[in-house]
Amino acid sequence: MVFCQILEKIGQAMKKLENHLIGIDQGDVVLFSDFEEGGEMWTGAGPRERRKAVRFGQPFRAAPAVQLSISLLDADTQAAVRAELTAENVTAEGFEIVFRTWLDTRIARMRAAWLAIGALEHDDNWVID
Repeated sequence: MVFCQILEKIGQAMKKLENHLIGIDQGDVVLFSDFEEGGEMWTGAGPRERRKAVRFGQPFRAAPAVQLSISLLDADTQAAVRAELTAENVTAEGFEIVFRTWLDTRIARMRAAWLAIGALEHDDNWVID
């Protein structure tokens, strides 16, 4: 019950798949490598953001559930590591990986793994007007 209340507070509800044809797509994406070229994630300060568009191998029937995890994080240890990794603008065709950091955190390289699970189109899915 407590978990459901927490989900309601953050505005998320359980996805219900109304289809026996379920798709799972996954990948691993380099978001940036700023160390060698002095990019802003390594040399900058304050709020910084990187976005990377991802397209699914095949469209889902509707926006799938997308899970992200950090598969590589190369960070300076002289300051606290402050990081946020989210999936935004999720559609049936794809989504954006968004990485944010702030203050004096310095990130040299970042890679994110993703997993999308959702219903796929099927011949038995009729659209009745």
